[in-house]
Amino acid sequence: MAFEIVTDSSSNLIEDLIDEFGLHILPLSFMVDGEQYHSYLKGEHTDLAQFYAMMREGKVITTSLPNMAESEELLRGLLTAGKDVLYIGFSSGLSGTFQEIDLLLGQLAQEFPERTVLTVDTLAASGGEGLLVWYAATLARDGASIEEVHRWLEDNKLKLAHWFTVDDLMFLFRGGRVSKTSAWAGTLLNIKPVMHVDDEGHLIPLEKVRGRKKSLRALVDHMEATADAPVAEQTVFITHGDCREDAEYVADLVRERFGVTDIVINYVDPVIGAHSGPGTMALFFLADHR
Repeated sequence: MAFEIVTDSSSNLIEDLIDEFGLHILPLSFMVDGEQYHSYLKGEHTDLAQFYAMMREGKVITTSLPNMAESEELLRGLLTAGKDVLYIGFSSGLSGTFQEIDLLLGQLAQEFPERTVLTVDTLAASGGEGLLVWYAATLARDGASIEEVHRWLEDNKLKLAHWFTVDDLMFLFRGGRVSKTSAWAGTLLNIKPVMHVDDEGHLIPLEKVRGRKKSLRALVDHMEATADAPVAEQTVFITHGDCREDAEYVADLVRERFGVTDIVINYVDPVIGAHSGPGTMALFFLADHR
């Protein structure tokens, strides 16, 4: 590609895609029992099943933004090497990551006026952010300029639909997403929330259904209602909080209902998963609106 694409670990991209497109990942961090970990490190395998097992055991996990010194080292290195940079970042409605990296790149752009430095607040999360990165990388590989890719992202980011559900509302309560009363009541009644990320990049509950299978089918129902045609030709991303069997169930529904063949499944990363919990399930696709 004629320029470098940088994103953060909350994009939940599989390693094969990172390698295929030569993407650069800024890792957010999480802390367990006083020890800090990067949510992604190139070439290092993170046992995410073990991470979610710790959550199930009741471990308290806190999260933090990318390390700014490490981020500056990576970004400065690209600019020093004569590369233009497009940063595609985690929703400003959910994290301070975009604001911090955008500010840093603004400062670096003044030091490297001969370079083109552009940023996009995706207002997206998890596989939604990742799918936007995938589209950007595909356009760049096919010869689009950095300005053309930036324009496409700005024109289309609010068409990237996110549909989520969770299996345990108590994790959303701990993350401040629902009240304690709602979490307890939902747990007792086996109520599962169906949520999406809105146009401001916030995670918003939209409906409640009773039972896990109904909540999984509801994700696909929303895809049927809003997905851009021709749906069968889309690439669809699915992310999960250590519930691969449920992810495959959703993927099978998408294949059967729409004829989609290109589906990418990956874990929800630790920084997002720390707030949504084990059993998180999310479906991402292009739609006529979010």
